[in-house]
Amino acid sequence: MIGETDINAILKSQPPTRSAMAPAAIALANLSFSYPDKPNVLHDLNLDIHQGERVGIVGYNGCGKTTLFMLVCGVLTPSTGSVALLGEPVAPGRFRPDIGLVFQNPDDQLFSATVWEDVAFAPENMGLSPEEVEARVRSAMQLTGTEALHQRPPHHLSGGEKRMVAIAGVLAMLPQVMIYDEPTANLDLRARRRLIRFLQSSPQTFLTSSHDLEFILEVCDRVIVLNEGRIAADGDPAQVMRDRVLMEASGLEVPHSLTHTHRSEP
Repeated sequence: MIGETDINAILKSQPPTRSAMAPAAIALANLSFSYPDKPNVLHDLNLDIHQGERVGIVGYNGCGKTTLFMLVCGVLTPSTGSVALLGEPVAPGRFRPDIGLVFQNPDDQLFSATVWEDVAFAPENMGLSPEEVEARVRSAMQLTGTEALHQRPPHHLSGGEKRMVAIAGVLAMLPQVMIYDEPTANLDLRARRRLIRFLQSSPQTFLTSSHDLEFILEVCDRVIVLNEGRIAADGDPAQVMRDRVLMEASGLEVPHSLTHTHRSEP
């Protein structure tokens, strides 16, 4: 049983592939979305996220990052276009355990009396056996380094501890794709570094948004810049974010480390 439910082993047994036969982890086709009071939040997006990619989504506040995540998870319904996850259309309102979303504010995600109960919540509601639930919870907490917190009330934890517990709760579903919405928000330096190390070792496909562009440089192998509801750039993080004209036009700044590197080059 433990061998079947070890999360890291399961994820690593599904190596990333970009074969023409393999479906994209996430595929957006002509995707647009408008709120009743805000049209064209996203406009005609076409995008494939390949299995195994680590993709950062950056842009100014209100450019549509969180809205995009809600569309990919099926929380929102596209105005036009479509979203596919692992080759299957995303049906709005349908629960998909193969994709997990970690909210920007972990307090929105943690509501049980103890950490253990929070991490166990999703597996229990998936109808798994008590043995399977326990195995998944233990594995998720081991991966995130939260085992010692299992009997603590979530509201007594630090910001960094809450973040890792929230991640554990999502990992316990065994998702193939993860979405992290502003995961470094309100973290101190130690908690931020722990999160970076965790994501660098993660075998999963993931999307993350962040205003912390140095974080994007460290954990992502691809970055997408959103501007006025459209994709302004898509490519290698260092190459894309070194473009000062592009970044300033998109309401962003060139990360300090890239400015320093650029100045030191002959």
